[in-house]
Amino acid sequence: MQNKITKLFGIQYPIVQAGMIWNSGWRLASASSNAGILGLIGAGSMYPDVLREHIQKCKKATDKPFGVNVPMLYPNIEDIMNIIVEEDVKIVFTSAGNPKTWTKWLQDKGITVVHVVSSVKFALKAQEAGVDAVVAEGFEAGGHNGRDETTTLTLIPMVKEKINIPLIAAGGIATGRGMLATMVLGADGVQIGSRFVASTESSAHQAFKQVVVDAEEGATQLTLKELAPVRLIKNKFYNEIQELYKTAPTAEQLKELLGRARAKRGMFEGDLDDGELEIGQIAGLIHDIKPVAEIVSEILAEFEAAKKDVVGL
Repeated sequence: MQNKITKLFGIQYPIVQAGMIWNSGWRLASASSNAGILGLIGAGSMYPDVLREHIQKCKKATDKPFGVNVPMLYPNIEDIMNIIVEEDVKIVFTSAGNPKTWTKWLQDKGITVVHVVSSVKFALKAQEAGVDAVVAEGFEAGGHNGRDETTTLTLIPMVKEKINIPLIAAGGIATGRGMLATMVLGADGVQIGSRFVASTESSAHQAFKQVVVDAEEGATQLTLKELAPVRLIKNKFYNEIQELYKTAPTAEQLKELLGRARAKRGMFEGDLDDGELEIGQIAGLIHDIKPVAEIVSEILAEFEAAKKDVVGL
């Protein structure tokens, strides 16, 4: 299955395992790369020395290409970028910041750069910054999200119409049929996050994985737009946010409620009541926890079957 994305990354299938905080450690990234897709280490939840350790362990666990996802709003960004260069990582996905800041610096060191966007406007800015590809992520996605609430089904063709660099679709994709649908709309590949949270190799707490499996339609909601929009499972913490909203809170009051380390508490430590549980709407279609290799195999088999179904229409 060779196309622009497989050639760009040197992988077998045009699928990227998203670099999610508290979920995407070296085990998930290496298992994904060994399955023929692009594995990403999520640097957003790692101190620089921890990231270095994960990169080194990933190198030992796979000889296939893998990358690092770097949310640029986090502190220690310079240390993180220097470690990526020192450890000879060849692929970097950036997000939550201006792509002009690091793209050329990374590319000058032989690194392929992909930027995650949530709108046509930001896709054009990323292309102008010289990135090698963009991930266009729809409103359905888990974790931090765009404010415009543009769905993947709408976003992908609008971005495709405006850019001429490779396009990766994200948000609400967990199956082969979802993959085919976004590629029909113009994507060259897909980035999948939530499905890989519920994998054996994910670094998420087992209790959080089970919550994802148990989730049904309507289990998540986008909230905290005044800070940074994030899609959460509806739990005790989410309900506290909703109660605070009834008082027309200031951004400072929302920050005070959020506090620190909520995401770690929920996804990594398994506090299902007071933790921040980030997952996409597609969780309602995830019904089991299994190894990455099996997940990838199922997605590809369904993709090929769906292609035949479409031809038969």
